[in-house]
Amino acid sequence: MKIQAIVTAPPYAPFLEEVARHPVVGGLRLNTVMPLKEGPREALERLGALGQPLWVDLKGRQLRVVGAAIPPYTEVHLSHPIRVKTPVDAFFSDGTECVRVAAVDGNRLILEDGPRRLIGPGEGVNIVHPTLRVEGTLTETDRAYLAVMREMGLTRVMLSYVESPTDVEEVRELLPNAEVVLKIESERGLTFARRYKATYGHLMAARGDLYIEVLRPHRIVSALRDIVIADPEAIVASRICDSLAYQAIPDSADIGDVAFLIGLGYRTFMFGDKVCFRRDSIIEALNLLEAVAGEFADHE
Repeated sequence: MKIQAIVTAPPYAPFLEEVARHPVVGGLRLNTVMPLKEGPREALERLGALGQPLWVDLKGRQLRVVGAAIPPYTEVHLSHPIRVKTPVDAFFSDGTECVRVAAVDGNRLILEDGPRRLIGPGEGVNIVHPTLRVEGTLTETDRAYLAVMREMGLTRVMLSYVESPTDVEEVRELLPNAEVVLKIESERGLTFARRYKATYGHLMAARGDLYIEVLRPHRIVSALRDIVIADPEAIVASRICDSLAYQAIPDSADIGDVAFLIGLGYRTFMFGDKVCFRRDSIIEALNLLEAVAGEFADHE
């Protein structure tokens, strides 16, 4: 059984060469919300020199906080203008904080009572409501990366919150030969995956947001199953071995989770930001993935 991992690459981490040499690593991912001290070209050149396929993760229509907001009298500025019927709930902190949105004005959320903490730039926001419409797809940062990638001859792109063929077409208008991984992160994305399968590119079950966006938390199980049925080469990402970001030994639940995903049919795993910021946590996560896959191989 061949298992491989795509590792999120903190741009200035001193341990990336060691990570890139790990036997299960099959690619690196640059999360384009990470700040750079240089421009995209220099970062892409430096990460590309590590000898692994490099994926540039574009944010697309994913809603993120722009600037900062301080409760209790809070308005939050988003990366995109939106339309949604209000009042409506919005979720912060990976879905663990729920606040009520009293009104929407373009890209401004007027909150009845925000999270009782500083809301920082780059935070994700989930609004799970059938009337939600996000205006525009690619951000200015997305477009800047695509322009540099075209100049450099790079082609590998991940695109967040794919929900229609036009999302992929917008990327390929700017990068005609793009190899696009389609991140499925919403109910509309699941509908797209079931309908089009891998027609426009391989699918990714991006569990960080998908877990929040499904109608009930337990529906994540059928969502994961539907995605790998639609595309047997689908990637699974996010919320994988996150306990290792805080401790040296993984939680039992993390071990069972990896085994469950392998049992569903996933063979490519992408580790998210949380577990990749420290050398010890990502190396241990890679070792765990390799070990659990070995348990399956021993019983084949």
